[in-house]
Amino acid sequence: MNETHSAATAQQPTGFVAKLLADKHSVPLSIALHLVPGALIVAVYALVGAPISRALDAPIFAAWAIALVVVLFPIMFGLLWLGKQKTGRYTLRGGVVHYRDKPFSRGKITLIGIGFLLYMTVVSLSLAPLDAWTYDHFFTWVTFESSGSSGTTYLDSYDKSVVLTTLLICGPFTGFILPLIEEYYFRGFLLPRLPQLGRWAPLFNTTLFSVYHFWAIWTVPSKIIFLLPGVWFVWGKHDIRASIWMHPGSALLMTVVGATAYAFGAM
Repeated sequence: MNETHSAATAQQPTGFVAKLLADKHSVPLSIALHLVPGALIVAVYALVGAPISRALDAPIFAAWAIALVVVLFPIMFGLLWLGKQKTGRYTLRGGVVHYRDKPFSRGKITLIGIGFLLYMTVVSLSLAPLDAWTYDHFFTWVTFESSGSSGTTYLDSYDKSVVLTTLLICGPFTGFILPLIEEYYFRGFLLPRLPQLGRWAPLFNTTLFSVYHFWAIWTVPSKIIFLLPGVWFVWGKHDIRASIWMHPGSALLMTVVGATAYAFGAM
């Protein structure tokens, strides 16, 4: 009797939980849910990540990895917890993370995903000069220790063995796990809850996701360019696997290739 009552209660969220699980988020709420995690990441970097990184004499890249883990892991748990409030068990289903019904066959979405992966990898690398130009002209006032127009500023001035050790430890997180959490949250949880924006929803989501990266705010224009096609596809076709291939997939590819090139002195 008690178990039945608990299950029924879990399926009827109220208050702020009900607002989070609603089919539509208000625009102000959505903006907050997009940007507050980024602000928290910067705060954790300054208060926790950077001091730990400096104490260990590790590349400042480790500080950002720590900050991202501290903020994004609880977000992932929060999504699972929302599932528990609605279904009685920890899950991303039950209307928490959308676009997981797999409308495409595994083979077809694999080909589509590889296409998006290659697109994001090639375009993001080709837009590095745009990032450098934007930083040099508008954001030199940003004083994060890793800030700069170079894509490897966060690795400069450190011993090679220390850098490789840091990449080996942080790589699985920054190169796949954390981008995967971002996709579940930004594309699977937030994007579907903007039906009032119609066709503007993908651009709204992509722009705010780009701005969420406060620690690299000068990369907003390039991020919008190389992310929008994949986000638009996920929104239109309701298959989050495309952006998982694109974002975590590209991050993993560039992490592996970059770490290998650095180890062999190619960068």
